[in-house]
Amino acid sequence: MNQPHDKQTAGPGELRAKVERTRHDLGETVEALVAKTDVKARAQEKAVAIKGQTATKAAELSEQAVAKATEAAHVLQDKVPDQVKGKAAAATGQVKAAAGQATDVWQDKAPEQVRNRRTAFLAGGATLVVAYVLVRRKRKQGSEV
Repeated sequence: MNQPHDKQTAGPGELRAKVERTRHDLGETVEALVAKTDVKARAQEKAVAIKGQTATKAAELSEQAVAKATEAAHVLQDKVPDQVKGKAAAATGQVKAAAGQATDVWQDKAPEQVRNRRTAFLAGGATLVVAYVLVRRKRKQGSEV
């Protein structure tokens, strides 16, 4: 900082410019130090970087899984006899047809109040089935003793 004085003394304008440069340099230094000590901001930056890496890795693994599943499907399809494939295709067609018929019957015959509350009725029916199975299982265990 201390520099030997030249024979010519700097004028007020030069001194002001030098002071402004020093202030600017000092401000940049302070900003750099603040950035280094801001742990929260650095942690957030690191989290964003890791999140990006994780998304990239997940996409890669997903692509690999799809490729392996496709390959396994091709291998399995090559090993399954044609007769089994035909029966499976026929069964699939029958199930789709039956599902379509069931949907049509449901739309035609079910009262509107039931159609509007289908989820509740399905949940109630499932509860009854579970209760029935549990009661039968308990009775069966009681008769074995």
